[in-house]
Amino acid sequence: MKKVIMFPGQGSQYKGMGKDLFGKYPYETKLASDILGYDIEELCVNDPNRQLVKTQYTQPAIYVVNSFLYREHNQVPDYLIGHSLGEYNALLESGAFDFETGLRLVQKRGELMSEVSGGGMAAVLGVDIKDVKRKLAADVYEHLSIANYNTPTQTVISGTEADIKAVVKDFTAQGITIIPLFVSAAFHSPYMELAEKEFSHFISNFNFNELKIPVIANVTGRPYENHLIVDLLSNQISRSVCWSDSIRYLMGQDVSEFQEVGKVMLTKMTTEICNSCSPIKEGIR
Repeated sequence: MKKVIMFPGQGSQYKGMGKDLFGKYPYETKLASDILGYDIEELCVNDPNRQLVKTQYTQPAIYVVNSFLYREHNQVPDYLIGHSLGEYNALLESGAFDFETGLRLVQKRGELMSEVSGGGMAAVLGVDIKDVKRKLAADVYEHLSIANYNTPTQTVISGTEADIKAVVKDFTAQGITIIPLFVSAAFHSPYMELAEKEFSHFISNFNFNELKIPVIANVTGRPYENHLIVDLLSNQISRSVCWSDSIRYLMGQDVSEFQEVGKVMLTKMTTEICNSCSPIKEGIR
């Protein structure tokens, strides 16, 4: 029986996160605070200035807490995977980089993504992905992109704030469940290409180690190759998160145990995929 450990990304944050963990890892907690320039424990546990929802703070917070939570598992899985930001934790635990390097990458990623504004995202629920694609093919929606292929019936779309408001109004009138997300930009869409370019320049200054455990990439739905780490992490900023195909690939590798670090948001999505989709065998899509 093969096992994968999954790491959640942005959206999994909450006030009080990691409150029982910071005391167990004082060195990493202090290191993170020194790098970030603020008290990471105070941010996560108390969030006195209500900054935990801001991308530049959210991403480092989730990365740090995910790292601590993984250490509590004390198990070595057959595969690692993370949803968007969570992919950095998967790469960390696979040995691609150390805790400090990963935090510096995530800090820069969060800063660059927070500088993009004027966009929005919305989750479309209960509609087959083929129908979502067909609707978005209409001229009026030509500037909208699919950001997350979460499950066969859960899709997240990205676009300008005006386009998202329009599609929410239109889909709601059609009886389609669509929920606007509390974000400031159109993440995982072409609107993030400038941030991707700047991040690519930043990350090219780092060296990465050979992966000890296979990590499934959001962009491809396939295992990372070491020489593609810079490209895949850069591309991830403006490309779709192919979660559904990633899980189907793991199913095709005879993975039967999917364990999530922290909350169960990924577990629920994965359960739907496993119950409704066929595995992807290598070479078959």
